[in-house]
Amino acid sequence: MNTRKLGRTDLSIEPVIFGCNVLGWTLEEADAFRVLDAFVDHGLTAFDTADSYGRGKSETILGNWMKARGNRDKVIVMTKIGSDMGQGKRDLSAKWIAEEVEHSLQRLQTDVIDLYQSHWPDADTPQEETLGAFDKLVKAGKVRWLGSSNQDTALLGEALTISKTNNWARYETIQNEYNLYDRDGFGKVQQMCVENGVSGIGYFSLARGFLSGKYRIAADADKSPRGANVVSKYINPKGERVLAALDDVSKRVGAKQAEVALAWIAAQPGVGAAIASGTTVEQVESLAKGARLKLSDADLKQLTDAGN
Repeated sequence: MNTRKLGRTDLSIEPVIFGCNVLGWTLEEADAFRVLDAFVDHGLTAFDTADSYGRGKSETILGNWMKARGNRDKVIVMTKIGSDMGQGKRDLSAKWIAEEVEHSLQRLQTDVIDLYQSHWPDADTPQEETLGAFDKLVKAGKVRWLGSSNQDTALLGEALTISKTNNWARYETIQNEYNLYDRDGFGKVQQMCVENGVSGIGYFSLARGFLSGKYRIAADADKSPRGANVVSKYINPKGERVLAALDDVSKRVGAKQAEVALAWIAAQPGVGAAIASGTTVEQVESLAKGARLKLSDADLKQLTDAGN
């Protein structure tokens, strides 16, 4: 399986990162351990969580699993800060960063976070304050590398300039929504990432399950708790074109639609990896196949054109 480095870091990861938002939500600890075991058994090593997922429950389960397996030095831990954790607002203040990183380290049962990411922009805190606080964590050895999430070109450009001017650790990654259907989240910052060596990490890589092919008609809204939202957003002419292209390429390469959708993301300029979740061992096996799948230029063009 090909790996790629994130930004200018020495973190080499596979094309698919496990999204730990399901831990403590649709996966309780015992089942979560089985799914996490299956992920690493397939040679995948990167896990993305956040303090706000289950208000710390996701980090706690991931930390318990790493301790039980004794594998902290064999996996890459990514977490995020900035969502509302009871303060009533998004918070990237220096005070909160210094306090909350300790909580994340405790929940994860580790001495260092591999990639620490700002989760959402905080309009009340200057980026200089946030980045200065992050730089202190890197210098203290509590965080190895920094990333951002949900930033546009103006915010990312400003952040990179501030870090360069002050000789601080900079954002090496940006985690924005990105998939065959929804391309604007990362697409708007893609060129800046390519020019500055920042790696994109796409979330909602399967468009909330739509790109797995399970939602095709209005009646499919009953297939899951979020089915109604998926159907209302994606069952339209554009969605039908994307599914048709996925079906065609999937049949041609002998892979599931979700696997093809992940392989498309990994092949895009500036992309470091795609985040995807699974709640069963079988789903994790499919994620691994998607991480290994290489599409031809013709396949990629067909998929890209379908979503334009």
